[in-house]
Amino acid sequence: MPVLSVRPKEQCKYDIVSLGEVLIRLDPGDERIHTARHFRVWEGGGEYNVARGLKRCFGKDAAVVTAIPDCPIGRLLEDLIQQGGVSMEYVKWVPYDGVGRAARVGLNFTERGFGVRAAVGCSDRANSAASQLRKGDIDWQRIFGRDGVRWFHTGGIFAALSPGTPEVVLEAAAAAKQHGTIVSYDLNYRPSLWKFIGSQAKAREVNRALASSVDVMIGNEEDFSAALGFEVAGLDEHLSALDPANFKRMILEVVKSYPNIKVVATTLRHAKTASLNDWGAIAYAGGAFFDAAFRPNLEIYDRVGGGDSFASGLIYALLEGKPAGEAVDYGAAHGALAMTTPGDTSMAGLKEVEKLVKGGTARVDR
Repeated sequence: MPVLSVRPKEQCKYDIVSLGEVLIRLDPGDERIHTARHFRVWEGGGEYNVARGLKRCFGKDAAVVTAIPDCPIGRLLEDLIQQGGVSMEYVKWVPYDGVGRAARVGLNFTERGFGVRAAVGCSDRANSAASQLRKGDIDWQRIFGRDGVRWFHTGGIFAALSPGTPEVVLEAAAAAKQHGTIVSYDLNYRPSLWKFIGSQAKAREVNRALASSVDVMIGNEEDFSAALGFEVAGLDEHLSALDPANFKRMILEVVKSYPNIKVVATTLRHAKTASLNDWGAIAYAGGAFFDAAFRPNLEIYDRVGGGDSFASGLIYALLEGKPAGEAVDYGAAHGALAMTTPGDTSMAGLKEVEKLVKGGTARVDR
């Protein structure tokens, strides 16, 4: 029996629409940010990456809702998004003032770690066009009503961009629910985004307000604690001593507090070194927990985007009507594969994911 009641494809133009900022990522390859002379350019963003993964790996029709300034940098971002196959028909193009004072494209610099040297990220995204989206800017009735969408995805990164973006999420989620669209939300707690707008207390206030509109909640162990205020017993400050049993007890508290949430899913990652991780995932649905096949000592090339690829694999399986046990394995397999290549976005194919899924089956823990 399907975990969720998803709108049939014949009623909908898109399988998924994501709401969020799309950044230009500057990647120094095997060099360091502060000494690099050459950068490779990617597009990426926590919410957008999920839609792109569903399009490129899983063949689903996907679109993104965001805002982009009409300038050469914005058109570079357009070209990158188009290469990913994600529709831009709902993008809001905003005028450019010549210097980016009023609106700009956000930048992210990320260097990959190796061994004992951790990955380093540095963002330059203040006053981005997407952060200035406000309630009423997007015609959600057209998107969810006239056009039709099976699944809507957004998250805590977009919600943290400005005081107005949580209102956009609430407006979008209300329209999605009105038309029977499934709503998923990745908590994606980033302390740097919340630091100057109320820090953790504000993050909890905003995410608790949004949680009441969500069908599928995604996040890691830190997200649920920092962004929603649900403490995990026995969790140390480095997130390295997590007992899955304690995390499952916390999830039960989440769904008790928010009975509207039908599925909770999370990756369980322990970074032994920057290039060697233990990797697993769990999902809660229908009163039961499902553990993905555990992959100890997973050798990885680039940690960016693993959680987003987990989300897109999970969503793909749920869109296909697969049981929760299979869905969490699709998510974990896609996330593991994404971390074997550079960049934010998945370069895996469906056959690769399915082959990895067949190598290990989910275990049910009731």
